[in-house]
Amino acid sequence: MARPLDRLLMVAAVGTATVAIVAPLKAEQPEKPPEVATRGQREANDIIYGSWQKLCFKAGGAPTLCRTSITGRFPTGQTAVRIDLIEREDAATARLQLFVPVGMYLQQSPKLAVDHGAAFRIPYTWCLTNLCVAADVVAPNIIDEMENGQTLLLELVDSNLLVVTTLVPLAQFASAHKGAPTRTLEQYVDE
Repeated sequence: MARPLDRLLMVAAVGTATVAIVAPLKAEQPEKPPEVATRGQREANDIIYGSWQKLCFKAGGAPTLCRTSITGRFPTGQTAVRIDLIEREDAATARLQLFVPVGMYLQQSPKLAVDHGAAFRIPYTWCLTNLCVAADVVAPNIIDEMENGQTLLLELVDSNLLVVTTLVPLAQFASAHKGAPTRTLEQYVDE
């Protein structure tokens, strides 16, 4: 029968061997999402887009956070897509965030392109029961392209492996983004 110290050493040896085996496999994994062979393409042209709006939040002495957003809805009223550009007054970077319905192929990140220019991807970060969110830091040149562009091509892959595309209007983006907020929500803290 093994003594307690021998058991502890055996567990430590097995744990070390496991780490040694797993670590090289992790380092060899590709960083980009796997490519999939899609089965076709369809355009989501029944989406009705609202106007770009800027909403800011000031919470008790914290830096102001602003969100320049547009929402597209299906004729039924269900949200088809929402796009937010999120900026905080004390941060040098901005974040682009997409809300899309569940049912997308999550291993293939949403692809975007301004005026059919160079495409970029935004990775999925999490899903709830009725929507999935893709979000990432966005380069300043992308924001400039959005301010000067006419359309933002959004390309998703659904669970049937069909490429779904929609064109998001950018005509009002620059004025909403650079202009005063449509609304500012403030929270006051009594000390």
